[in-house]
This record gives sequence, C-alpha cells and structure tokens, in this order.
Amino acid sequence: MSQINVQNLTFSYEGSFDNIFENVSFSIDTDWKLGFIGRNGKGKTTFLHLLMGKYPYRGSISASSGFEYFPYHINNSDADRSASEFIGDIKQNCEEWRVICELALLEEDADLLYRPFCTLSPGEKTKILLAVLFSGENEFLLIDEPTNHLDQNARDVVRRYLSGKKGFILVSHDRDLLDECTDHVLVLNRKSIEVQNGNFSSWWENKKRKDQFAAAENEKHLREIKKLKQAAKRTSEWADKNERTKIGFDPIKEHDRCISTRSFIGAKTKKMQSRVKQMEKRISHEIEEKEGLLSDIERVPDLRLSMLEHHKSTLIDLKDYSFTYKDSPSPLFSGLTFTLKKGQRIAIHGGNGCGKSTLIKRILHKAGYRNLQADFSESGCCSTASGLDISYVDQDTSWLKGDIFSLCQELSLDQSLFCTILRHLDMERVQFQKDMRDFSEGQKKKVLIAASLLRPAHLFIWDEPLNYIDIFSRIQIEKLLLEYQPTMLFVEHDVRFREKIATDILTL
Repeated sequence: MSQINVQNLTFSYEGSFDNIFENVSFSIDTDWKLGFIGRNGKGKTTFLHLLMGKYPYRGSISASSGFEYFPYHINNSDADRSASEFIGDIKQNCEEWRVICELALLEEDADLLYRPFCTLSPGEKTKILLAVLFSGENEFLLIDEPTNHLDQNARDVVRRYLSGKKGFILVSHDRDLLDECTDHVLVLNRKSIEVQNGNFSSWWENKKRKDQFAAAENEKHLREIKKLKQAAKRTSEWADKNERTKIGFDPIKEHDRCISTRSFIGAKTKKMQSRVKQMEKRISHEIEEKEGLLSDIERVPDLRLSMLEHHKSTLIDLKDYSFTYKDSPSPLFSGLTFTLKKGQRIAIHGGNGCGKSTLIKRILHKAGYRNLQADFSESGCCSTASGLDISYVDQDTSWLKGDIFSLCQELSLDQSLFCTILRHLDMERVQFQKDMRDFSEGQKKKVLIAASLLRPAHLFIWDEPLNYIDIFSRIQIEKLLLEYQPTMLFVEHDVRFREKIATDILTL
C-alpha cells in the first residue's frame, strides 16, 4: 500500500478568472476503491487530468505508482481496426492474454478483440477498454464515468466487475454503482474537499446529518446575534439618554442635584457604554462562529415545469408496428403495440441497439418535429394526436456552440427565465459568457434539460437525459417530475430514476 499526497494544489484554465482548485490538500491510499463525487463543472475530470500530468499546476502531487486513465482515446483510423491491433498503442506493454482474462471476468469472449472496433456496441467497447485498463500492474486507475450510454445488462456486468477490483478512482453519478464498487469517497464540496470512509449511501446520510446540524447551529447563532443587537441598542440608547442629563437641570424639580452629580452620571454612562462594547464583541464572536457553517450545504431549489393540456386522452398509439433499416436482414423491432395516455410516464427499456432512440425519432417524425435521416421501411400503425406539442431532450449534445444568449435567440427562449433555470441547476453565471463547446458534458446536458423545462408541452420525450448529470441535479429532477407528473416517454438506464418516475415500462 502506498499513498498519493496532494499538497496546496492550485489550478485554473488559461484565460479563466476563477481557480478550479485553490490550495487543496489531501491524501488517499492506492489500495482504496475511491468514489469521486461532485457537481458538474467542479473539476472531477480536470483533477484526473492533473494526476496524469496533462496540465501545469501549482503545488505538488506525489505518488509512488503510475496512473492510467479511462476512457482511452480511440483515433478514427483505429476504429476500423480490431482492438487486438491497437491495444498496444493505447497502453504500453499491454499483453493480449491478460486482456482476454479480464474479458472473461467481464462475461465476454475473446473474439471481441478480433472484430472491427466500430462494429461493436457501446457496452462491448467499454468492456474491451476496461479489460485493457486492468491488464496492467502497479498502476492507480482513473475511471471516468464508465457506464454512460450503457444498457442495464452492461451496467450490471461492469458493476460486478469493478466491485471485485481495487486501486482506482471512479467518477460516476450512478448511485448504485458507487454503492457497490467503492469503500471510500472523495467529495468536491462547494467550498472544501473531503475524504471519507464508506460508499455513496453512507456519505449521503452523513452529509444530511451534517447539513442539518450546520443549519441548526446557524439558526442558533442568528437568534443569539439578534438578541445581542437588541440589548446593545437598548443599552446604547439608555447611555445616550443618561449622558444628556449631565448638563443643565431644574433646581425646583431636581432639588437634590448639584454640580458634582455630573461625575456620577458620567461614570454611570461609561459603564453602560462598556457593556455595549462587550455586547459588540460577543456579536462579532457569534458572527465568526456562524461563518462557514452553510458554505458546503447544497442548496437545491425547486424547479418548475411548463405543461399544456391536450384535448385527447391518447397522445401516442402504436399497433403491430414494425421498423426495418434498408439492407438489414431483420426488423429492428416488430409487432410493437402500446398507447401513451395523458398522465403516463413510460420508460422505454432494452439493450443497446434494440431501437429505443429510433422509436423516439419515428414518433417525433410522426408529430412533425424531425426527420429520420436513414432509409427504412415500416409496417403497422404509428400515430400521434394532432396538434401535439413535444418538448424533447436529445442524447446528442455535440451541436451546442456559442454562448447561452445566442442559444436563447436560436430557440426563441426567454433569456431571463432560461438563465434562472440554469442557476437552479447549479450553473455558475460566469458560464453564460463561455462557448458551450467548452462546457463539461454534464453542463451541456443541463442546457438541454433547462430548454425542455422552459418549453410548454403536452408531452415530454427525453432520451437518456441523465447521462453525465450530477447526483444532486438527478435528485432535483426526480422531485420535479414527481411533483408535476407530466406525460412522458423517456429512455434512462439509471435504475433508481426509472423506478421512481416511470408509471409503465415498455421493453424492446
């Protein structure tokens, strides 16, 4: 066992006004199974790149072991080759027999290595790259969101595989994956970084108790400060009133006073003023103790949804529907029958490549929203209600470019409301001026979700909306959908989200 020590780490991107990390210090063991938790855009992937030596930084990072990063970058020229031909290029001294052994643990046959990489499913590609990653020795592994775009079966396999490994940092927003595969967590809080023993659930329970305690302490200090300020104000007023009686008096009404009484009044006033100063010191002390109590509390404001009421109860109707791509020997799906009625939230469930996104795009096409750019044939019935307004979240974020304000003009969105939703999703104001191509993947996804929430609709169609979205925002979105209960058709591989939100499951 060895340690990785981070001391006074400070880093900011060139041209940025704010630091991603500032004087950060902590230590972790290389035998730990470390879950890395934090909001989108807080620097999780950046920190992994700093460990890899990708960027210059101030401070020090010391480690006796080397680092290896997942996912590996696969060049376009390599995509047409088999993995067996290029694994030696992406990982030095990679031995094929070790990769084959790891593939067996991932419940895959060795023939995956000899098929063109571009023909493999997302799950198969991920398994090959994970097998390559774990085929080495004496390395601390940096695993960045391995389950995005994977179907449920592939996620389950990866989860079982990682639970039997150690010596890695796992960046993920999948709560089940973090629970089963980690024994420590590294958390990027709002103002601090902490390392804690346990998995996601134990950290989450500790965080809720810690936040409740901090909020209670904050309230206690606020009450004490209020009482002290009232007492100080009252005593100060008494002192001022008493001081004004030093000069001049009515000898008839105050026959027992003489000129020497002034010294007595002055001493009494000085004592009162001393009490005011003592109260002010106590107020300053209370304020100092209050400061920082709420700095790491995640404030998750409620979101709102713009829904429309359609005059028909059935919004989508499929009867014995079949779809086949041109030159494909068999239909992508056939005999599909289901209806989507108002108030239902149907989750489309199935493996990678079974046609979930294709089905969504066909429904969008039938409603007049987009064309499916492919040659195909279809049979059966696929119809949507007339005048159906749909709010759509796509898997693809690559088309986002320019700043937030130009996007509002392009999509005819209310700029003020759009920025408010993004702020509620924890997007910093400084991001609004940046090119969206420089956003993290989670931040890009939040832009699409915010646009969907702002667009009034009869039906919300979301295609894997939670890919890259941080845990806090997932919980926030779950709460929103359970409160408003919109009509939805969605694809999502996060089991907890699907179980909470879906009223029905459509399995392809």
